[in-house]
Amino acid sequence: MNRYSGSVRELVNASFFSTFLSKNKDGKTRLSWRGWRWISIILMNLLFFLSFHIDIQVLEGTLNGSRLLGFHLIDPFTALEIFVSEHGMHINVIIGSLTLLLFYFFVGGKAYCAWVCPYGLLSEIGEKIHLKLVSKKIIKERKFDPRIRFFFWIVFLLAAFIDGYLVFEVINPIGIISRFITYGWSIALVWVVVILLFEIFFSRRGWCKYICPVGTTYNLVGWVGLTRIKWDMEKCDHCSACIAVCPEDHVLEFIKPKYDKDRTAQDKTKEYIKNGDCILCGRCADVCHTDAYNLDFRLKDLV
Repeated sequence: MNRYSGSVRELVNASFFSTFLSKNKDGKTRLSWRGWRWISIILMNLLFFLSFHIDIQVLEGTLNGSRLLGFHLIDPFTALEIFVSEHGMHINVIIGSLTLLLFYFFVGGKAYCAWVCPYGLLSEIGEKIHLKLVSKKIIKERKFDPRIRFFFWIVFLLAAFIDGYLVFEVINPIGIISRFITYGWSIALVWVVVILLFEIFFSRRGWCKYICPVGTTYNLVGWVGLTRIKWDMEKCDHCSACIAVCPEDHVLEFIKPKYDKDRTAQDKTKEYIKNGDCILCGRCADVCHTDAYNLDFRLKDLV
């Protein structure tokens, strides 16, 4: 069994909740990135719940559209749907969506998927079950070209343009869960279960990785985002544990040993994960026993 296969086996056998803690190369235990991310997601969505039910008026609305202390925030893909369906946008929609785009330009594009999205939390649980089933050979792992997400992104925008209605929002699990948290039960939650079962039994994080147009919109921001994960070749021993846990493993293609010779020749022993699909989940850093991964704000390298 090669190192990559061993990493996958360790991932499957590890207790899910044990991954809320990690150890650095000095053996010190700390709260893992997953732990911090779950806290972020829970607190963010709890604010929606409390703002509505006890009227604290901090974060009102849902993840599609909200007000933070009275200031409008609009999901960028929702804003695009409004634009193509109504052939125009209200000033609050423009300001709210541009504010979020500017925010995620600084904090890293698809960080939304790992640190805010409530379905992402469910998807992580489904991923654990999926990997267990694959390891027992009950199901097969199915992978597709992640660029297919751009096809769905265009399809959903075309649907809004042709129908004059926000078609995607009918099946958007993020919006469905966010409305459930804020306003209560809805039969639409059945659809969320269907998507989760799709990811468990058919394709690992299939909705998030291949379909979700919300994540695809943040992918476009991620290519130019200032906050990145930085990898140090000199610390890496190529154990492939990071590739095994990465939900968007194609973004780590560049760290494979076959590129080391060219990288050394160009004196690029430290590189950022440049691909916009990186969700800054930090799982690579959690499992790296040599501390080869670190979060970095790259503005200092651009000036």
